[in-house]
Amino acid sequence: MLGTRLAPLDVMPRIAPRNRHPPIARAVVIAGRVLGLAIGALAAIASAGAASTSLPASPVATSSPIEDVRPLLPASQEMLPAPQAKAVAAVSDWQDMTALEALVRASAERELPAPRQNERLTVGPIPTGLKLRRCGGPIDTRAAPGLKTPGRVLIELHCASPSAWHLYVPVRVVGTTRAVRAAHALIAGTVLTAADLSVEQHDVSELPTGYLEDPAIAIGMTASRGIAGGTLLTNQHLLGAKAIQRGQSVTLVASANGISVRMPGRALGDGFVNQRVKVENISSGKIVEGIARSEQVVEIVLQ
Repeated sequence: MLGTRLAPLDVMPRIAPRNRHPPIARAVVIAGRVLGLAIGALAAIASAGAASTSLPASPVATSSPIEDVRPLLPASQEMLPAPQAKAVAAVSDWQDMTALEALVRASAERELPAPRQNERLTVGPIPTGLKLRRCGGPIDTRAAPGLKTPGRVLIELHCASPSAWHLYVPVRVVGTTRAVRAAHALIAGTVLTAADLSVEQHDVSELPTGYLEDPAIAIGMTASRGIAGGTLLTNQHLLGAKAIQRGQSVTLVASANGISVRMPGRALGDGFVNQRVKVENISSGKIVEGIARSEQVVEIVLQ
């Protein structure tokens, strides 16, 4: 075109020629490096094999101070599979509650007078589910300081290590007495015989109102309803002529050392002859327990 001037050919910018195959060159370099590593590894393996052929056939004791530090376990536990061994170890970490109760009872027997006939020691209760770390040494047992009550003591258990703990357990002397139970299941309307009844010693504090001490009281009476085997019988289970009616005026008789005292009273419940019944002493207003001896007389039981 007119007015346009072209630059001379020898002054045009030159571009350096580029490598047509750069990936191939890099691959050759990488292959060379891999080959060098492989040769080095083969040389190391050959050297190790030569060294191993010079070792003795049998093992040689060393003077290394490192010892086998596996924990020593009972033989029975070493033979268990791992999960069972762990379970046994977990159980052994906790104090045996039965053993603690035995310790408490033994300590209480040293503190309290020996139980008389128809008495026994009651331990606890120790809280259900209580877990204490197993004591690493002897457990100290003693009577806890404080007010002393006849027939009762508070026993303190103390463990010093590895985990220190204290436990306080009450112990008391309880009275027992004979109580009549149904020897087997009874249907309503059954006339009771000696074969239908059994007698056992039972804690007085746990007996229901109107319980029977003498099976002769129930013989010949009729079951007022169905009774499960083992049930403690009361006057509510039986039908028969009641000697004492609730609210009835009675004569209270108390005897001690050959002296007999009579006083007016009022029955607070129904009762058969020779059965325990609660009565109120009209003179003092106190509520006491006695045995119905007839339709009018209640003998007061002196403790």
